[in-house]
Amino acid sequence: MALPYNAGNLKKAEETAQMLSEAINTGDKAEAIQCVEELLTLKVPVCMRLTQEAYSQEFIRLRVGVEDALSDAYITMLVTPGMTISELKQKINRDYGFHPSLQCWIIGKRFVKDEDTLFSHNVTCDDDQAFLFIRSAHSAKLSREQQKQEDQDRRIGGIIENIEVLSRGAADPGARRKQPQGSPARKPCPAPPPKPVVGWSCSQCTYMNKPTRPGCAMCSAARPENYKIPDIYQPDEEETRRLQQEELASLQYQQSILEEREKNFLTLIETDNQDLVSNTEEISCPICCEDIPAGQGATLRECLHSFCRECVKLTIVNCVDAEVVCPYADGEYSCNCTLQDREIKTLLSPEEYQKFLELRLNIAETRSENSYHCKTLDCPGWCIFEDDVNEFACDICNETNCLLCKAIHKGMNCKEYQDDLRLRAENDAAAKRTTEILEMMLQNGEAMYCPKCKVIIQKKDGCDWICCLMCKTEICWVTKQARWGPQGHGDVSGGCKCRINSAPCHPNCQNCH
Repeated sequence: MALPYNAGNLKKAEETAQMLSEAINTGDKAEAIQCVEELLTLKVPVCMRLTQEAYSQEFIRLRVGVEDALSDAYITMLVTPGMTISELKQKINRDYGFHPSLQCWIIGKRFVKDEDTLFSHNVTCDDDQAFLFIRSAHSAKLSREQQKQEDQDRRIGGIIENIEVLSRGAADPGARRKQPQGSPARKPCPAPPPKPVVGWSCSQCTYMNKPTRPGCAMCSAARPENYKIPDIYQPDEEETRRLQQEELASLQYQQSILEEREKNFLTLIETDNQDLVSNTEEISCPICCEDIPAGQGATLRECLHSFCRECVKLTIVNCVDAEVVCPYADGEYSCNCTLQDREIKTLLSPEEYQKFLELRLNIAETRSENSYHCKTLDCPGWCIFEDDVNEFACDICNETNCLLCKAIHKGMNCKEYQDDLRLRAENDAAAKRTTEILEMMLQNGEAMYCPKCKVIIQKKDGCDWICCLMCKTEICWVTKQARWGPQGHGDVSGGCKCRINSAPCHPNCQNCH
């Protein structure tokens, strides 16, 4: 293969370049000028750079921001100011496994060249920063076979270099031992093969992580699920310290969670002890649009909507229902949560709260099917009765109401009262009115005469089986007949004859007697 330059010129250029280097180092200006003139006449490309001895040999910490297409991280490297970018790439390749062709370095907002030194980019102090972008192997046109071949060449080159060092040491008379005559020369020992790398390779950035790491140190990707830490693996000092720090951080996190839970629990207890929860920050009331400072509004427990207290109070006072619904509403949503009783009691005065309770009682009485109001004039007492209850003893006026006659007939039974009512109906308008009501109930089927004692009885609710309060006769409501025959209980010769031959006594019979 032909050389691009004459071999004689190259030899002369090497000698002249060496002489120029020596002249510069010794300060011989005349010799240096003469060497430069000779190099100019030879017209051979020359590269001039400072030797490593010119730079500080102390290591500094370089803070490197590393980023690839999926993630970013920060690492710290020990470097010297005289290190070239090419040497820096080789160091990254040795320590982290990223091929030099995949590395793109930026220092001081500028792309750097391989022959540049860190000093030329003002990297001279601890914590100076640089940026490293890792390109994908596809974009760098780096095949896996090429990378393996280069790694193998580099290892072979290291072995050859070690052999040369050993050979030079063996050739040194001061270091070489005398061997007996006739004994064969001892061959230099080859360098030991590189230790196998223990750890797991990141599936995203291919960085080789130590076995104990739960995530990639470079891109934070999760460790493969099928990877198992070798049983014989012993973490080094750095890993042991990291594991201890992670355990300590985990304990501190758990402790902070417990403290946060306890704090939230105490806050919840404190809030629950308050009859009315105040707003914790300034709000604008959605009803009156006034700005309400923190602590002067009301936050409803059920829905957490906040209002000024006056608007909530007016909502309660103007409510015509037993339950007060949250007044929040907009064009698309209307809240249907209700206010709690202690919230209502706190917002109202004692007189207003008493009126509200009375309204609730009136609404409950009106809406209940089995409600009965005491017949004493102006008495507010009332009750909700069951089917087997025939009397209501009012706790307010202490009178006993007959639920069958719907009247108070002290000293008289139901028959005596109804007989007396018929006699008084001729001259007493109230008695006449009561008699008309009973007659109307008989016509509408809401009441009936007892088939034995002829007293008017009513079925309030429930089963078709009723019992006369006066003569204790068991009666079938749908047939208006006695349940049993003349012989009493179990006599099926008369009465309604329900369930004889498994047949009901009437089409409307509920089959419950």
